[in-house]
Amino acid sequence: MRGEILSYDEGSGTGLISGDDSLLYGFARTAVQGEGAVAAGVRVDFVPEGMEATQIVLLPSATAAAAFGQAAGAAPAASAQPAAGYDIKTALFSFKGRLRRRDFWISWAILFVVGLVLNFVPKVSFLLGLAVMVLHLAVGFKRFHDMGKPGWLVVIPWALWYASLGMMVSAFGLSVLSDPNAMQSMDPELLLATGGAAFGLMFLAGLVSFGFWMWLGFGGSQPGPNKYGPNPKGE
Repeated sequence: MRGEILSYDEGSGTGLISGDDSLLYGFARTAVQGEGAVAAGVRVDFVPEGMEATQIVLLPSATAAAAFGQAAGAAPAASAQPAAGYDIKTALFSFKGRLRRRDFWISWAILFVVGLVLNFVPKVSFLLGLAVMVLHLAVGFKRFHDMGKPGWLVVIPWALWYASLGMMVSAFGLSVLSDPNAMQSMDPELLLATGGAAFGLMFLAGLVSFGFWMWLGFGGSQPGPNKYGPNPKGE
């Protein structure tokens, strides 16, 4: 199929092609075969795979025109750049952009180790635990963005968990929850009757949380750029 390059970002090495079928296709610089300047307005021949353009060939007349523009002083198009390494500042401290699966698992491992360390400093573990929770949300937000989905979905398992904890406090009271021995000495039937719904919701929250993190960790990235930013893998 033939089309025309609609836009191209030199920094990320990605852009959009307007096909002659009136559809838009994302593409990566690495999909362009041969030499030539990649710029808006260049006519191309390509093979569509879903909404992604592959096996892109710059048409001779367009290539020559782009080369003439560069000779006249236009900035040359940059070649595709490899994906950057892990950036802890972007991965953990920002809710914007996208996060690839590799960086998601690195971030998860870092936060898991931090959580283990906090267990040994109980005096500050609560406040630092809240900070770690915010970092978890940031990681989940960007991973959902990378999948082309709204980031707020990540709050669903957290909402279920805190709802179940609220039910538990309502059923037993803070004094009982703070004293494990009191619950151990309670009759099992009374324990189940008092907090059965809360136990069930906590179990459901655990399953949902596990499912969400597996989805985030193994779900595929949306090819090409999307409304949240360019593909972090440079594809």
